[in-house]
Parts: sequence; structure tokens; C-alpha cells
Amino acid sequence: MNIKKEVAELKDELISLRRDFHKHPELGFEEFRTGKIVAKYLKDLGLEVEEGVAQTGVVGLLKGDNPGKTLMLRTDMDALPVEEETGLDFASLEKGKMHACGHDGHLSMMLIAAKILSKKKDKIKGNIKFVFQPNEEDAGAHVMIDEGVLEDPKVDAALGMHLWSPIESGKLGITAGPLMASSYYFTLTVNGMGGHGGAPHTAINPILPGIDMMKALQEMVVNEIDALKPTIVTFGKINSGTSPIIIPEKVVIEGSLRCLHDGSKEIQERFREIVEGIAKTSRTKARLEFKCGNTLLNNDEAITSLAKRAGKEVVGEENILDTDISVMLGEDFSEFSNEVPSTFIFVGVADEKKGTDYPHHHPKFNIDEDSLALGVEMHVRSALEYLS
Repeated sequence: MNIKKEVAELKDELISLRRDFHKHPELGFEEFRTGKIVAKYLKDLGLEVEEGVAQTGVVGLLKGDNPGKTLMLRTDMDALPVEEETGLDFASLEKGKMHACGHDGHLSMMLIAAKILSKKKDKIKGNIKFVFQPNEEDAGAHVMIDEGVLEDPKVDAALGMHLWSPIESGKLGITAGPLMASSYYFTLTVNGMGGHGGAPHTAINPILPGIDMMKALQEMVVNEIDALKPTIVTFGKINSGTSPIIIPEKVVIEGSLRCLHDGSKEIQERFREIVEGIAKTSRTKARLEFKCGNTLLNNDEAITSLAKRAGKEVVGEENILDTDISVMLGEDFSEFSNEVPSTFIFVGVADEKKGTDYPHHHPKFNIDEDSLALGVEMHVRSALEYLS
């Protein structure tokens, strides 16, 4: 069984699929064209297919010839509201929309893996669920879970991967433990009392207490949190006032809290204490709201070990990175890893000569298409390893 040869024989189709998806990007929960292509492809392979999962998602079920466990392979489908600047022949045809994160490559890798695995039913003990998830960029995974994607048949383990420009082409990032941070987006509203800029004593200016809160929260990260537990508080948006001579009624501050450890809840509680304390002393009122972007993505030890064994066959042990690859970015595959033993893999795409080393979400982001075959092979080998 020469898996590398099987993947190589499908390289042209693999790249063609990726370029078609790239030309026709669709935002989260709008992946109608993408979903139809995916569903037809899986049906043509003889899989059981469910459409319209979490609005636009697709699930394909491959049943092996022998009973056993169920492995979920998951990919994402959505693009980003970014105007493309790559100049590629197959650049986005949709104004203001672009596959600037590699999901077009993820889609094509999964479809080709499904094609290869569908011909190996005799070697599969159990089932493979191919899950095509919508709206990864804004937490679509929990919707699929709520609609029962992990049931009937019950999923025993899950594997996902991401084409990754911080890693060089030809290398894989595979490590157990915390890989991608939890992310909670906050809105902090500080209410004062408006008035004339020339008579501040008759008003309560919310701007200065808002600034004090921002400074105090940064000091909390530096002085109260273990430096070996990566934590970031970022302020990304401030809105207040209409005129330089009018003291505003309120200031609205928005940002994110990210943790590469399990202590996010405690930090949120301390966050609230600090805000409420400053509000009290400044005679303002503060309202703090958190919205979960992603929970902590924590790779299971056993499933990660299995993926490493597969990875050695794909790129060789010397090309597997297992240290210094964790990041403070979020990924909602974490919703699945909270429910079943899972691992998430980085597939390197960075090649400076090919211009594929731009950061994710950049308007010139592109992927090294030679890396797509590695992703396909990882899907196939990991599935066969788990279900053999």
C-alpha cells in the first residue's frame, strides 16, 4: 500500500479543487456553493451524506467493512472579509472576500483524503466522519455539536489540521498539550455624567477611569499572573465623545483576553474586580461583558502520539516540530477537543521564494500547494492508524 503514490496521482485534482474554492470564497454560514460541491463529491464516493448541518455544514460517513470505533476528521469551509492582493491567476472573484487563512486548502485535502480512504473500506475497522464545518472564524463548531455531529455513530476521537505559514514547507507541527489559546472578547462600558469641557467639576468624565482600567489590567497581567502561563489582554477599540469641548456620557472599550492555560475563568473574575474597584472610586459605573471566541485547544497525549507516528511516515522524524509551536491565536476545533480525545496538527506552508510566508488573514496570504499532499497523507495515515 503506497499511500504517497496514491496521493501523488491525485495531485492535479487536489490543486484544482483548492483553486476553485479559492476563486469562490464564502463567509461563515454562507458557504452554500462550497457545501453543494462537497456534498456531491462525497455522494459520488458512495458515502452517507448529511447536508445543512449548522446551516451550511456537511457531514460524510464512511463505514468500514469491520466494526470498530469512529474517528472524526474535521475541516473548515469559511473565508474572510478581506480584499485579496495576491495577483494570482485564480484570485478571488468575490469583492471583499478571500480565503486568507488556508481553508480552501483544508477543503481540498479532506476531499482527496476521503477519495483515497473510501477505497480502503476493507482496511477500516469502524467509521470515519468527514466533518466540513462552517463559520470557524466565529465559532461554528458548537452549533454542529449542539446538532449532534458527535453522535450516531458516537465519535471516539477527532483530528484536525491547519495549513500554517509560521512553519516552513515540508515540516509538520505536532505536539501534545496546549497548542492554541482560549480567546474571550470583552466589551467594557464605563458610564459617567456628561457636561461642559470648561466645567469638569460639574460632570463625571468616564474617559480617565477607562484609561486607568486599561493600565490596571495590563499591570494585572505583568504582576499577578505566572509568567509561565501565557496570558494576553489586548485593547483593540475605544469609542467615546463627539466633541473636544463636551465631556461624554460614556466610553466603550473592546478587546480580548487570551490564555494558553486553563486559568481563564479566574482571570476574568479578577478582571471584573479591578474594573468595579476603579469604577467605585471614580464615581462611574462599569459594565463588563465577555463573549467566548474559542476555548483552549489542548491536544490529547495518545491521539497526538498516533499522529506523530503517522507524521514520521509523511515527512520523516527530523521534520516534525514538537516544541515552540504553541500560539496565542484561537481555533474553534477546541470545541471538539473538549468533548473527545483529539489532536490538531500544523502543516507548514512557508516558502519565501514562492511568497507563501505572509501571516494568516493578510491580503497577500497564499499557501505552498506542494504542502497540500502532506495534509492529505496525514489524514489518510492517521485514520488508518487509528482504525486498523
